[in-house]
Amino acid sequence: MKEITIKDEFIKLGQAMKLAGLVDSGVEAKEVIQNGEVMVNGETDTRRGKKLYSGDTFSYKGEEVYVR
Repeated sequence: MKEITIKDEFIKLGQAMKLAGLVDSGVEAKEVIQNGEVMVNGETDTRRGKKLYSGDTFSYKGEEVYVR
């Protein structure tokens, strides 16, 4: 499992995907999130602006990422 560390209280899902290296751009993040390809804490989430906090996890294409 990958980990990303955030400095603020939260990070938006699209930004977190870019930070983790799962997508190359915000446009790509938007597309895969809206297509229902991303899971947050075990559930599909289609909101690019979904706020992730320390302790949350998200996954895309079998790659799971822990937010710390």
